[in-house]
Amino acid sequence: MSDSKLKVTQVGSPIGRPKDQRATLVGLGLNKMNRTRVLEDTPSVRGMCAKVAHLVKVEEVSG
Repeated sequence: MSDSKLKVTQVGSPIGRPKDQRATLVGLGLNKMNRTRVLEDTPSVRGMCAKVAHLVKVEEVSG
């Protein structure tokens, strides 16, 4: 599992969202619409993606 990665793209705006959701997006390295980051597939990253699932699109990237 350590070699797999997640491609996370911000598709929703944080305007009008609670501060903790905005902070979660910043923690994922996202702060603008349509910005994409490739992150390690860890339980903490999965949890952060689940918290803001309505604002991000997550794809699994092999290798």
